Amino acid sequence: MLNFVHLQPFNEFNLMTENTLRVLVPEILADAAIEGIREKKGVDITILDLRGLTHAVCDFFIICTGNSSTQVSAIADSVEDMVRKKTGESPWHVEGNANAEWILIDFVNVVVHVFQPQARSFYGIEKLWADAGVKNYQD
Repeated sequence: MLNFVHLQPFNEFNLMTENTLRVLVPEILADAAIEGIREKKGVDITILDLRGLTHAVCDFFIICTGNSSTQVSAIADSVEDMVRKKTGESPWHVEGNANAEWILIDFVNVVVHVFQPQARSFYGIEKLWADAGVKNYQD
């Protein structure tokens, strides 16, 4: 995990306000997303740190693989649930639920890509963003 900051689940009793939380969201959100991936046994987890790139579309890409459409859907649901539980955030946009070969979960500053193996190989996102900082996670 990135382990930037560890917070209790977001609720009305936390001392942090929603606006304060939003300043920290990319790192916290990335941690929560990875926790959600691991909860459903996602594999080949890679985080691309795009913050140093001039034309980056977000701060982090998180990429992982599920071995079936059922697992890809379960991972995507787990990511959404864990991020909501840990940060109070919901995705801005989600695509790919219909066929579950590649589900993209866009939290604006963090974008999570959940692939089946053949789709991940075909699209090669890691190669497209080869200048990004990379961290791979062991299963």
